[in-house]
Amino acid sequence: MNSRPPLPPFDATNAAQKARLAEDAWNSRDPGKVALAYSEDSRWRNRAEFLQGREAIAAFLTRKWQRELDYRLIKEVWSFHGNRIAARFAYEWHDAGGQWFRSHGNEQWEFDRNGLMTRRLASINDQPIHPEQRLFHWPLGPRPADHPGLSELGL
Repeated sequence: MNSRPPLPPFDATNAAQKARLAEDAWNSRDPGKVALAYSEDSRWRNRAEFLQGREAIAAFLTRKWQRELDYRLIKEVWSFHGNRIAARFAYEWHDAGGQWFRSHGNEQWEFDRNGLMTRRLASINDQPIHPEQRLFHWPLGPRPADHPGLSELGL
């Protein structure tokens, strides 16, 4: 069986590690790599879209990152208990026309005993921003360790 540490039950330290690993994976913008963190039959609600399974997740992420260009994400744990984590996040991206957005959201995650996510429920709102309002300026890929998180940025 595939294992994705840290494993539940979560405490403050390993919940934060799990969120940072998820953030780093999503910032890779590699749908196949990201999908491996989810169970084969993982269920998602992303905005108003409902998905099930790794193939559907990878296809969704492929579409997402074809539309959301220069994507940079920060996640932060809101709460945790047992095999569940609630996280908040913000990401910045622009569309093909050059309009920048900051998308704010909340996620609820549920994990199996092997640390694979079996359920992801995400609510997200998009805020148009001007390029000079951007806060996420690191090179594409994982957020540098010294880059402020959401709380430090006042988000």
